[in-house]
Amino acid sequence: MPTYEYECDACHHRFEKKQSFEAKPVAKCPQCGGRLRRVIHSAPIIFKGSGFYITDNRKGVPEPGGGEKGKEKSKKGKGK
Repeated sequence: MPTYEYECDACHHRFEKKQSFEAKPVAKCPQCGGRLRRVIHSAPIIFKGSGFYITDNRKGVPEPGGGEKGKEKSKKGKGK
């Protein structure tokens, strides 16, 4: 069951409440009876291991167009 955080617009009281996904949001502040709103937080993302950077997953892949080595080979092939 997820835990939701609420904040009162009137008295700024904050509290957490465990609710199911189907449950309706809490509407009244338990301290003053004011209107509540859910506080939204960003989810933490942690990247671990290799493969997240271009240098990690591109080792040994030839450059587009063959790079300098490809140019040398094409010159040698035309001279025959």
